Amino acid sequence: MATVAQLLQIKGHGVWTIGPNATMYAALELMAAKDIGALLVVESEKVVGILTERDYARKVALYGKTSQTALVNEVMTKEIVYISPNRTIEECMTIMTKRHFRHLPVVENGKLAGIVSIGDVVKFIIEDQDFLIHELEKYIVGTRG
Repeated sequence: MATVAQLLQIKGHGVWTIGPNATMYAALELMAAKDIGALLVVESEKVVGILTERDYARKVALYGKTSQTALVNEVMTKEIVYISPNRTIEECMTIMTKRHFRHLPVVENGKLAGIVSIGDVVKFIIEDQDFLIHELEKYIVGTRG
C-alpha cells in the first residue's frame, strides 16, 4: 500500500506558515497568493495551530469580525491532528473523512515533514489506479498475443 511519505515525495514537503499574532487579512493574502486553503500557525518554531478557509468563514465572517482586526490566534484551530509519513494513504483518507478535515499535517520524529490536502490524496489515488489499470491492460494484451 502507498504511504503518506510516497505522496510527499511527489507533492513536496513545503508548508506555508504564519504567526499567531498576524491579522486574518495577512493570512488571507498569503493563502490567496499561494493558492492554498490552509496555513500552519507557528510560534518559536513550534506548530501551535492550523488556520483554514473554513476557520475564516465560521469564526470571522459569520460573527461579523473583520479580517483587518481579527488575529490568527483568535480564529485558528488549536487542536491539531497529525499523521506520520509511514501511514498509508488509505489511513490518511479515513482520518480526513471521519474528522471532516481537508488538511492534515505530517510529522516525523517530532518535526513537521509536510502537509497533505484531501485533493492531494484523491489525486494520488486516481493516478495510482490509472497506473494499475494501464499495467493490467498491458498484461492482458500481452497474454493474448
